[in-house]
Amino acid sequence: MSQVDQEYDIYRALAFVYDQVMEEVNYEHWADFIDEIMQTHHRDPLRILELGCGTGSLALSLDELMCYSILATDKSPEMINVARRKKQEMITSRVSFDVVDFMDLSPLHPRKFDVVLLTFDSINYLHHQDLILQLLEEVQQVLNEEGIFIFDFTTPQNSEQAIQSLDGEEGYYENFYYHRKSRYDEEDRIHVNTFTIQQLDDDRENVIDSFQEVHKQRIYTLSEMRSIIHNSSFDILSQYEGFDLVDADDDSLRVTMTLTCPQTT
Repeated sequence: MSQVDQEYDIYRALAFVYDQVMEEVNYEHWADFIDEIMQTHHRDPLRILELGCGTGSLALSLDELMCYSILATDKSPEMINVARRKKQEMITSRVSFDVVDFMDLSPLHPRKFDVVLLTFDSINYLHHQDLILQLLEEVQQVLNEEGIFIFDFTTPQNSEQAIQSLDGEEGYYENFYYHRKSRYDEEDRIHVNTFTIQQLDDDRENVIDSFQEVHKQRIYTLSEMRSIIHNSSFDILSQYEGFDLVDADDDSLRVTMTLTCPQTT
């Protein structure tokens, strides 16, 4: 088969190598951090909805705590397929996986959740305030009384520091090879990651097929994100830096926000 370059919807071809791309992420540590936030800001969190769950690693790590009922969702069927395969390889797992676009949570109605999660800077894919406000409206519809929404985002400082390590990153996973080109436009604050993914033969000597995905994220400051939230129905409970319950500021690289909606309390 001749090599054909195709530009795919994001997380379609990348699903084949996503776990390799994220191999340095300590999901157990991340799950412990999320668990600490939930226990701090909700008196009895039981039903968890994860949005943008990717290949399910965070949800499966949270499930090991054995105290939550978790529905993990993602817009990409390919990512969900990988997540379901990983679940099958586990001895026990109560996580359910489903294909859902976090910009339209109507397929989940009338179910309600104590906690909604959106991690790994997925919200940075929303490039305009109106889209973030639309997301918050969707989340509000699926939150129980006293429910909380936990999400994180990366800041300009993070992009400025990460660009050197991300640009040129490459690796193999099974019969796939990937290469990342990464650039950050400081003026427009758009971070672009272009992934080239090649499917190889069993000997990894010949390219069977080649795909490209272009990921564009809008990078927000903490002040900007707070301003957007203040235009919504949500109140801010916390803004944490990194993976500690330490108050974030405009110099933080990654910020994890915890929100609640007075209309549901």
